[in-house]
Amino acid sequence: MTDAHTAGTSSHGAGPFIAAIDQGTTSSRCIVFDTDGRIVSVDQREHEQIFPKPGWVEHDAKEIWANVESVVAGAISKAGITSADVKAIGITNQRETTLMWDKNTGEPVHNAIVWQDTRTDALCKELGRNVGQDRFRRETGLPLASYFSGPKVRWLLDNVEGLRERAEAGDILFGTMDSWVIWNLTGGTDGGVHVTDVTNASRTMLMNLHDMAWDERILHSMGIPAAVLPEIRSSAEVYGHAKAGVLAGVPVASALGDQQAALFGQTCFAEGEAKSTYGTGTFMLMNTGETPVNSYNGLLTTVGYRIGDQKPVYALEGSIAVTGSLVQWMRDQMGLINSAAEIETLASSVEDNGGAYFVPAFSGLFAPYWRSDARGVIAGLTRYVTKAHIARAVLEATAWQTREITDAMTKDSGVELSALKVDGGMTSNNLLMQTLSDFLDAPVVRPMVAETTCLGAAYAAGLAVGYWPDTDALRANWRRAAEWTPRMPAEQRDREYKSWLKAVERTMGWVEDSDEA
Repeated sequence: MTDAHTAGTSSHGAGPFIAAIDQGTTSSRCIVFDTDGRIVSVDQREHEQIFPKPGWVEHDAKEIWANVESVVAGAISKAGITSADVKAIGITNQRETTLMWDKNTGEPVHNAIVWQDTRTDALCKELGRNVGQDRFRRETGLPLASYFSGPKVRWLLDNVEGLRERAEAGDILFGTMDSWVIWNLTGGTDGGVHVTDVTNASRTMLMNLHDMAWDERILHSMGIPAAVLPEIRSSAEVYGHAKAGVLAGVPVASALGDQQAALFGQTCFAEGEAKSTYGTGTFMLMNTGETPVNSYNGLLTTVGYRIGDQKPVYALEGSIAVTGSLVQWMRDQMGLINSAAEIETLASSVEDNGGAYFVPAFSGLFAPYWRSDARGVIAGLTRYVTKAHIARAVLEATAWQTREITDAMTKDSGVELSALKVDGGMTSNNLLMQTLSDFLDAPVVRPMVAETTCLGAAYAAGLAVGYWPDTDALRANWRRAAEWTPRMPAEQRDREYKSWLKAVERTMGWVEDSDEA
């Protein structure tokens, strides 16, 4: 082995390895892992965010595929290995982002419509008919919202000229980004495999949670021809083999939506185990075992994962729209801090929030309210409040929103949260982690490997090819880096929670239908 390569692999033995591709909202990356679940090498590349109109968000799928090829080559080269050293490729992806392409040419018919895109708002109201948001909830576990893929597919069929005819003729494929990456990896127009896994399928609003199959009644109601749909497979099995590029011949052996991949990477394999990923937004998932739990408290019922032919494992999910992006807003729009890290220093310079509460309902409230008429509010202001108090209120907003979701999960599932495993960029903020533990009245635990999304995809792919024997071996890999335990008196917690809930009420009903027009 030449000196140039030793740095990448010396501490990681001779392999073999697993490669994971994470096709995310802002970038694509590839990480190579060893048997201990440690990172050998990483390569990452951002792609363009396209905003054609207010509320519309798109990606160029061809740019994304080119980036995926580039980061795979980059990670393999940095690790100083070849395809012979890689046992399997796992895929994880931004969920709900919707693409349709021509199966004969491989050309997308339109940019991908990103999960954050709200162009299908009016269509969702129309699809709700006289039933409203819950029209398909019993079958799919999801409320009718612009967030999910089904309505986006319908929008494309209605708005791209000639697309419906081509779709009905069988020339068009629909997929979330996992399907696009797998189809291209396994040959594209030359025999590419058109599949998705149960976790991604459960976010389309087109799959029935109870039998893991596309729901014909919903397809009919939404006006989507079945011919465009990928085949639904488990999250951990060999879908096909890579055809070209540096990993030619390697089995493509897992797919998981990013939040489910993080649940898997955090080894939340037992009922009641939960993880929360703190990034731009925050996504919390709790394993609810082999039965889907219906939510009456504003959460989503979703598939957690399915390993091969084992029974599927379900999860409850709560999503918060604005967490890390609130810190960015403090930096970029308000100029109150110069860097994201500075918020901790500023917030730590005061004992408490000075009575101020910040509810960042910038794009409405997500779980557990699902109120698109809400807008952001800072409540409880007096002359006493300084920018340090506001910085503290910003961090507390993330913690209180997590608490609301935890409460909803306990109500729905009857399972108390034993501990919260956390990951994502914001977990480097120690004050936030302590505040979380205080507000949840539960331990908060951060693992050694913070890249749990990629790790989850690697774990699932490794299980599929026998690289790891079983989930117990994965649990043994999980190592704790830090833990925070609650220090706040119960009466103080209850009092502040009450004030937070009052502040949340103040955000609602701000936008009226006439304002939108």
